[in-house]
Amino acid sequence: MTDPLDHWARRAGSAVLLDGFHALKHALRFGAEVPVAVTTDRAATLALADELAPDVREALAALLTEVQPETYASLVPRPHPTAVAALAVRPSREANLQALAHLPRTAPIVVLDEPRNLGNAGAVIRLAAGFGTTGVITTGTLDPWHPTVVRGGAGLHFATAVERLTVAELPPGPVYALDPEGEDIRGTKLPDDAVLAFGSERTGLSPDLRARADHLLRLPMRPQVSSYNLATSVAMTLYHWSAP
Repeated sequence: MTDPLDHWARRAGSAVLLDGFHALKHALRFGAEVPVAVTTDRAATLALADELAPDVREALAALLTEVQPETYASLVPRPHPTAVAALAVRPSREANLQALAHLPRTAPIVVLDEPRNLGNAGAVIRLAAGFGTTGVITTGTLDPWHPTVVRGGAGLHFATAVERLTVAELPPGPVYALDPEGEDIRGTKLPDDAVLAFGSERTGLSPDLRARADHLLRLPMRPQVSSYNLATSVAMTLYHWSAP
């Protein structure tokens, strides 16, 4: 039988790090291929599964290997309070691009235009998965599969199509970009095939994305309040799309 730590060492360079119980739980729920998982307390982790995720308890029992705390700490950049970590196979880019380009869509695509904050990107992916969006795209240099983004997304990258593209490569569909100079979003019905674009936390929409937009929309906001958090803006927009 292959030593799990040898398996980890071979996979670590190309696999997705699932950092914590909830990331592993969600990855398993949404069909991720998880070749190796470790914990410092197998019994406690399975008890947590009994309480919070009985649907994946059997899969966890077959997968988890108990390791010493110092071994676990050597495998992750920052130990998680649940002391659980795993490696998953990243979904194929080809499959994600097919999902993003497929028409008709039943839910929008979220585009983060040149985001800067890894944690914010993870939070957006988590809530986008909760709304059942078709996918989340980032433009610019941020890697949406960075371990910090996956940690912030609680493993829900596997519940939607997550990729990095250029503005020119965005999938088909009307682009609705959020901008302070746009029309009030409350007067617009967002279609299911919408591509919803959000500018970076500091500088807003890039010139390329603004030029690509079919519609500019703004969120209601009290005067003298400068902006909303990125994830909050996405949540408000997706809620507006989903409302009857």
